[in-house]
Amino acid sequence: MSTSRTTETNKVRNRILIALGAIIVIATYVYIVVAQPAEIAESATSQASLIAIAGYVVGAILLAAGSIHRLPTVTLAMVPVAIALNIVVGQLVSVLNLPIYLDSIGTVLVSAIAGPAAGVVTGILTNVIWGLLLNPISLPFAVVQVVIGVMAGYAARWGFFRMWYLAPVAGLVTGVVAAVISAPIAAYIFGGATSAGTGAIVGAFQAMGQSLLGATTLQGLISDPLDKAITFTVVVIILAALPARFLQRFPFVREYNVFGKKAPVLSPSSAAAAPAAAEAAVDAAADADGTTER
Repeated sequence: MSTSRTTETNKVRNRILIALGAIIVIATYVYIVVAQPAEIAESATSQASLIAIAGYVVGAILLAAGSIHRLPTVTLAMVPVAIALNIVVGQLVSVLNLPIYLDSIGTVLVSAIAGPAAGVVTGILTNVIWGLLLNPISLPFAVVQVVIGVMAGYAARWGFFRMWYLAPVAGLVTGVVAAVISAPIAAYIFGGATSAGTGAIVGAFQAMGQSLLGATTLQGLISDPLDKAITFTVVVIILAALPARFLQRFPFVREYNVFGKKAPVLSPSSAAAAPAAAEAAVDAAADADGTTER
């Protein structure tokens, strides 16, 4: 009885931590959109930047604390690798001034094999670290990585990674949602131009008579769905290259049958022969050690 009560208490505590983390992340996003602190684009150490960093980091810690009990060691080891993948690819695309981002490949990968919570933590920490070290522009968009992590995790639950052609569909839907969420940040803080590639599209829509927010939203609805469709497709290719035995080490993969691969089931004849085969193996091992008594 005490064990059951303790388990239930832990579940309640974890749900509270996850809820608090989500509230803090959302509140940080609202602050950025309402306050419109343009100094974030200039420095990662400005007051607004520090508030955004604190909000996202605390939110990430609470989300991780509420879900870490479900994350195996192999997942925790993958998170830093996924963060590095996000930053390296995203920085390369930014330098090339492409009208896409490709900065969430690691987030989607972790979400697909470890679930939404692991993806959320990976995404938030990616943008915080990236914003501090290389590109302050990425910091306010950490909330977009939260959305990507959640939607990619649920897409994995619902089987969108079982067939290569389903993953881009999930990516397109994720991209639409990400575009709507990121548009106010791009418009009100960065004037619609977060890179030369996307800025040119925003400028074209403004020349057609669109408002700044409208132009930024339309640019996002072009770039984000394409970006996420490519990202989800890249992740499917990576997952196809990984050994099935490695993927089955993740509880999330096994629990939701993410890739549609189940453990082999013995036929009745094989099941009947299994004990005899096991006994023969034991006898053979004993003979080899010289311990069998005759």
